Amino acid sequence: MKNNPKYIILFISICTLVLLCFACTASAQTTVVKAEASSNQPHVGETLTVEIKISNVQNLFGLDVTLNWNPSVLKVITATPQLGVESHAGGVLHESTTYPIEVVNDDVSQSIGEYHLMATSTGSTTPAFSGSGTIATITFNVTNTGPTGLTLTSELSDKAPADGNANLIDHTDTVTSVNAIPEFPPLTIMLLVVILASVVLAASIKRLRYAAPSSIVKSR
Repeated sequence: MKNNPKYIILFISICTLVLLCFACTASAQTTVVKAEASSNQPHVGETLTVEIKISNVQNLFGLDVTLNWNPSVLKVITATPQLGVESHAGGVLHESTTYPIEVVNDDVSQSIGEYHLMATSTGSTTPAFSGSGTIATITFNVTNTGPTGLTLTSELSDKAPADGNANLIDHTDTVTSVNAIPEFPPLTIMLLVVILASVVLAASIKRLRYAAPSSIVKSR
């Protein structure tokens, strides 16, 4: 009975299921703040959109987010926070007429390539935010080629109990790697068309010469 293969297979199956359950639970509890770019290789002259998103967060009440970029490659156009799900569908944090969200910082500096957003919900009756959503949307103009230098740092805090202090929420910051590439101007396309047309024309003339009647050749 001790070495019965059926019991061994059953034991291994149970252990595997338990491990999978632990892995799924750990994965579901991982909070991620991500700077997600609309393109990995935008062309010079194009618009690049970066959304700062949060996923799988529990009991979020305050946030402090900083996005940096290479100012010689990207020029910021707009930076729009998505704070208060009651007024921004798909955003983060809760608010009410009585207790609006307190925005401590919402600053953009193109000279150093930085966007800093710090905000918190207010009021003892305001619920904490749980789930996933977009913290802010930043739009850039791609002005030069090369690495965009996108980096992201953030701190998240939960809702403090009535008789205690708020705690930081453990999470991971990630960012899309983006490299700007040269534009492909219409002049280049026209040049390629002209070259191709010239090659075709030269080949056609060559074929006509070889196909000319022998009498015409002798008359020359």
